[in-house]
Amino acid sequence: MHSVPRYMPLLLGFSMAVAACSPAAATVIATRSYSYFPIKGKTADQLDQQLSINGPTASGSSARHPGATKIRFGGDATYVQAGGRCRVSSAKVTVHTQIILPRWTDRKGASKQLSIIWDALASDIKRHEERHAEIARNQARVMEKQILALPPQRSCERMQELVTEVSTRGIDEHDRLQARFDRIEAVNFQSRMMRLLNDRIKISGGAR
Repeated sequence: MHSVPRYMPLLLGFSMAVAACSPAAATVIATRSYSYFPIKGKTADQLDQQLSINGPTASGSSARHPGATKIRFGGDATYVQAGGRCRVSSAKVTVHTQIILPRWTDRKGASKQLSIIWDALASDIKRHEERHAEIARNQARVMEKQILALPPQRSCERMQELVTEVSTRGIDEHDRLQARFDRIEAVNFQSRMMRLLNDRIKISGGAR
């Protein structure tokens, strides 16, 4: 599961430059960080219980999840006014993702079988959350292109309104894409985990 808390919407600051003929420039700045929460236990049931107790909560819900991705968008745009028209001169979209993952602290002394199960689950959780971060980065690039493609307007105030509209729609589309990804992942979870487990068992030569 994932979390997309609205730390801030995509805020595009208004700054106006004197008439210039420089081409429009764009920048997407994407950063990513990781944090971990501890998981203890020597049985599958204990690990599952620990995930339910210690896992992060999703935005607007008290339910716990095995992992989460917090996403924060930001940005700014500059405008140039010339010949009675205003256009976007540059746009910078930023997206920071914080991926929250479980860390099993009682691995030493656990059975080989449990270790295989945990490794399969942990790798799937990490892949899932990193995909959420990738969706956010891709959407930031889409918003950047849409902002730069806006046609010149009669005033920079009107251009600012259009930029805000584009960013708002972009974040709504981002949320829709994230929700769609979670729905698909939920449907495929069982078959995906069985495939991961079988692959890891083959690599390890069988669990004892």
